[in-house]
Amino acid sequence: MNSRNNIKSAYGAEKSKKFSSFGEQLSAIYNMEKPGGLPDERLANLVSGAGEGVATDGGYLVQTDFVMDLKENVYEEHPLLTKITRIPLSAGSNSLIINGINENSRADGNRWGGIQAYWESEAAEIAKSKPKFEQCKLTLNKLAGICYATDELLEDASALGEVIKAGFADEFSFNIADKVLYGTGEKQPLGIFNSEALVIIPKEDGQTELLTVENIVKMLAACYDKQGKAEWYINQELLPALMTMKIGDIPIYLPEGSIAGAPHGTLLGKPVNFIEQASEPGHKGDILLADMSQYVIAEKAGIKATESIHVRFIYDETAFRFVYRLDGKPMLTKAVTPYKGSQPVSPFVTLEARVVENAETE
Repeated sequence: MNSRNNIKSAYGAEKSKKFSSFGEQLSAIYNMEKPGGLPDERLANLVSGAGEGVATDGGYLVQTDFVMDLKENVYEEHPLLTKITRIPLSAGSNSLIINGINENSRADGNRWGGIQAYWESEAAEIAKSKPKFEQCKLTLNKLAGICYATDELLEDASALGEVIKAGFADEFSFNIADKVLYGTGEKQPLGIFNSEALVIIPKEDGQTELLTVENIVKMLAACYDKQGKAEWYINQELLPALMTMKIGDIPIYLPEGSIAGAPHGTLLGKPVNFIEQASEPGHKGDILLADMSQYVIAEKAGIKATESIHVRFIYDETAFRFVYRLDGKPMLTKAVTPYKGSQPVSPFVTLEARVVENAETE
């Protein structure tokens, strides 16, 4: 009789109960799979795999509410990710197409991709125009991680749940944020810094400082922030430069505690976030002004988790694997040329490198 039948015979048709914690569920999986382990009625409806009754072929899906808790922790861990637009995909879908207006210029004949109005004489024929559309397609990629848990740790369900949830929430959060910025778009999200939507502000002529007031003001002027949601994402090593910046006698950076809702202060009225994914000071990407609601992530409903006692059997460890499928890219495909003026604008603005890269001697 296989494991699933053992469960049914031991507990009959009694309705399965839920686990009280994530760690308790993982511990129950381990206890059931080890030699001589006892069945747990709460796992009756969670068995999955190529052969449901064979331990080596199967696994256990983490209970839904715990999966969602882990996923939400991923997005709550990073200030860059809390503001992005997330779209869940249906169970049978692995991609998403977003239809949008192809508007990369505000010049006449380009607004809304080609709509144009004319002032005409009475009864004169009106020139026709029409909008142009474009599609943003996101195809799911896979982010995965494995955790090995010792038998000793598995004996403490509460500790196990906290360790695994905290560890994978932090690691998944770090990786997603990194790819939102620097992803190539190949088997991973397309990052802002590899997108044609990014506007790069040139450094000042003869600039030797890491950061100047002129840099900050020009970045703000190039930000296409129609909804007022743009925020700064900065390498923390630039803080000393920010603290000394003034326009006349007025500081442009107001430190933490000076305004509600901005835990690291504001820069020219926009909230500041210090993130470790920002580039090294003096390099492109060490400071970014972005409306992250203009970055979209398509995702499956939950993080899938499976376990195996066989991968690390001789070490008295159980392997827990977590898989999350998602894709992401900026909603805007290119920077927008303004109606009047020459400086392109975008929801994503950075500053070019201000240091000389090390060159190989000939």
